Amino acid sequence: MPVTSFSSPLVGRNDELARLAGVLERARGGEARAVLIAGDAGVGKTRMLDEAAGRAALAGMTVLTGHCVDLGDVGLPYLPFTEILGLLASDERFAPVLTGHPVAERLLGGGGDGGRLQLFEGMAGLLADLADVAPLLLVLEDLHWADQSSRDLLRFLLSRGVLQRPAGGAPTHRLALFASYRADDLHRRHPLRPLLAELVRLPAVERLELRPLADAEVTRLVQGLRERPLPEATVRRIVERAEGNAFYAEELVAATDTEAGGVPSGLADVLLIRFEQLSDTAQQVLRTAAVAGRRVEHDLLRDAVGLPEDDLETALREAVGRQLLVPGDRDTYSFRHALAREAVYADLLPGERARLHGAFARLLAGRGHRAETAAERAHHYRESHDLAEALAASLEAADHAQRIGAPAEELRHLEAALDMWSAVDPAARPSDDRVTLTLRASAAAAHAGEAHRAVSLTRAALAGIDQDADSELAARVRYTLAGNLIDVDNLTAAFQYSSEALALIPADPPSRTWVWAAATHVTAARHVGENEIALRVAREALRVAEQLEAKDARADLIISLAALESGGRGTSEGRGRITEARELAHAAGNASVEMRALFNLAIGSYEAGDLEAALPWLAEGLDRARRAGLLSAAYPRAMRHLQLVVLYTLGRWDECLRAAAGDAELPALSGYAAGPALYVALARGDLTAADRARALLQGPFDWMATLVAGISLTEAAALHGDAETAVEQLRSTVKALTDDAGTRPDVTVRLAARALSAVADTASGLRLTGDEAGAGRWSATADQLVELARHAAARGEDGTPQGPEGQAWLARAEAEWARAVSGPDAAAWEKAVAAFGFGDPYELARCRLRFAEALVAADRREEAAAEATAARETAVRLGATLLLDQADQLIRRGRLAASPATATGASPLTAREQDVLRLLALGRSNRQIGEELFISGKTASVHVSNILAKLGAASRTEAVAVAYREGLIAPE
Repeated sequence: MPVTSFSSPLVGRNDELARLAGVLERARGGEARAVLIAGDAGVGKTRMLDEAAGRAALAGMTVLTGHCVDLGDVGLPYLPFTEILGLLASDERFAPVLTGHPVAERLLGGGGDGGRLQLFEGMAGLLADLADVAPLLLVLEDLHWADQSSRDLLRFLLSRGVLQRPAGGAPTHRLALFASYRADDLHRRHPLRPLLAELVRLPAVERLELRPLADAEVTRLVQGLRERPLPEATVRRIVERAEGNAFYAEELVAATDTEAGGVPSGLADVLLIRFEQLSDTAQQVLRTAAVAGRRVEHDLLRDAVGLPEDDLETALREAVGRQLLVPGDRDTYSFRHALAREAVYADLLPGERARLHGAFARLLAGRGHRAETAAERAHHYRESHDLAEALAASLEAADHAQRIGAPAEELRHLEAALDMWSAVDPAARPSDDRVTLTLRASAAAAHAGEAHRAVSLTRAALAGIDQDADSELAARVRYTLAGNLIDVDNLTAAFQYSSEALALIPADPPSRTWVWAAATHVTAARHVGENEIALRVAREALRVAEQLEAKDARADLIISLAALESGGRGTSEGRGRITEARELAHAAGNASVEMRALFNLAIGSYEAGDLEAALPWLAEGLDRARRAGLLSAAYPRAMRHLQLVVLYTLGRWDECLRAAAGDAELPALSGYAAGPALYVALARGDLTAADRARALLQGPFDWMATLVAGISLTEAAALHGDAETAVEQLRSTVKALTDDAGTRPDVTVRLAARALSAVADTASGLRLTGDEAGAGRWSATADQLVELARHAAARGEDGTPQGPEGQAWLARAEAEWARAVSGPDAAAWEKAVAAFGFGDPYELARCRLRFAEALVAADRREEAAAEATAARETAVRLGATLLLDQADQLIRRGRLAASPATATGASPLTAREQDVLRLLALGRSNRQIGEELFISGKTASVHVSNILAKLGAASRTEAVAVAYREGLIAPE
């Protein structure tokens, strides 16, 4: 294979490497083992073997690698073993061992007597002696190309040689053998197949199959191959085409600067090698199948290729035997890899390609105009240059995609139709005009989560309107553009276009177009702070909607009015009106408005501090979106994010991570799914989460990605104690998220509180060193940040003060500000603790720990111990390692642990902790404690931390001393 010009990172092979590491560890202990590693060409066998060999060398093993080479019919006997002996002969360290083994001289060409058995036994003896000197790892690569003699020698070594266990159960040798082969090269009569079947039955031999990488792992690989990030669309396309193959991904990345499309030339050469080994008839069948696509039905392929049935079956059997085609269900055949199909397709002559596409188009059309074949017909007609038929089939495919709830596919077919529109004779076009078609495409883009694409398409529709165009259509285009601009947070422009839409069409006579223009204008006006305009227009539009019996428009307007008239969606009255709207939308069958209602019911519950009540609404909303095929639309994306936020806030972290991992498979949702998972990672000590947060900022501006990254990066800086970066991150995030009307985002309060934490840490540290001037400068910064928090908390999204969560973050910001300016303030932290009692256990625990610090400073030690212990218990339950460390430090530093023995003389330690303490006194390490007690070293470490906390000890030695003094253990 071609060697790329960059070093490939190893991703997605942790489980496989762990398994190989286990084999190596057993081999170093005297238990010889072998692993046969299977995988398709390019899947990453060599890269993983290199990593395993590197780790083996670091562990003191001698690593010897031999390669099998494809020499056609002229094989060199024992080639990989000869290479290994050559390595040994060139290294003077092994000279004494080689001297005693004539097999080395014989294989290296120096002559010698004896038959094959003596040679095999000699090789086994040599490897055994090498393993006696130092543990040995033997690596054989590309076993599918091994010559017969090498296969025979390998059979002997594994079945009767170095892996054979002597009688009596004595250890074998300190040796491991890893051999790799290409699974996709093993056709039915390949000579390696019977050997593999024989070897895997041996007790000391196991098989490891390297499967294709998951899409998320290929994404990480692609992103790690370039210093500068590739566009997200490019990454997605590479991941899609590579289909889990690391080598293909590397080649596609290497060609991004030079290839406009198709398969890179070097990769195409590799892919076509096996194709060119087929008979002419088999090649003809594969060329025809490549035009059909990745998969083709047997009958369709037969009719297109025009061969007799016997000849076709012979050719197919040959292609399947060479593992270029794979039989599937319902009499179909698929190319084993999409890139192999692309390479064969690219090798066709232009006329041949167009002719075959035309044949497939006519064959499909002859079967009747079934909706499910419309996309195929459109593709084949387009590639055969019959654009009129292609346009009609594309619109038919778009209709089918819309009916089955597949907006991304609908968008693709509509955009294809728009591309062909001007090239088709007007008489052959459908009755719809281009503007209406573009407007429909923008709706599909919005439903598919392509918000910026929706804006571009609607702008194109606006540009296509003539001055004499129908005013109703012109209004529709403008209010649609306004709605799409709201989704990308271009609020001033949205208000401008919704104003124009409303001005283009009169309210009288009543029309649905005017009502929807008004409903959009209400939403835009609210976003720019024009609440009086929004209220007036909403009331008038609701009256017209009722007159027209437009239930979905009524529902949309009621949702807006609930925020404008009823004290907001956080009140019971507001949520009652939104529930009414939801029922109207459901009755009208308008899924988009229904999901808006469900989201507002959920966010209203969240803002009111009733987090548990939000979850059923979110589950219902996501289920509704799933049934409508709209999971990527704006409100479902927001509901997915809110669901994760609620689970995180409630302390259901593992459930949150599982849900986020599922969402990560959908690229359009990555920013929405990433946030809470990043917050958990940071709390659990994974500071590399900051790198993943920065990755969200790549590409065009995305409001949610900016929000999530801002929270994560401010948090990471605060955890690092980097006040300057924390403050800068806060300010840049708030600036990026502040809307056109100057309204700061609600999250400003949270960001300010986290930045204030870092500022307070820095100011306190400077004050302790006597640097009052430095502390004063940070105090001034704290003054600015707390004012920012106060302003944001007093004016939420609807202009009213923020709910319980916002007020809790404000209480924390006030307490951190006091700590930065004058030192710990117990009363301020007590307020923060009470504020977070609405249902956020992690932030409550963090505030309780700060409260405990303030209580220690005020010499209220008993209260401090209670708060610190409660914080610690929460940290243990959540797995919040950083908070746990901070709690343990405070407990030790402040001597807040309970007395080691109670009044009755009972030990404060559990039975397991007593066992751990006894081994601590004997000087055992965490790993040794774990081995003796049959627990993991990590669990032992947790028990040791608990012991230190309970005994008020700062070290293991001090804990043992306290235990002796208190009579908890007796000297041994």
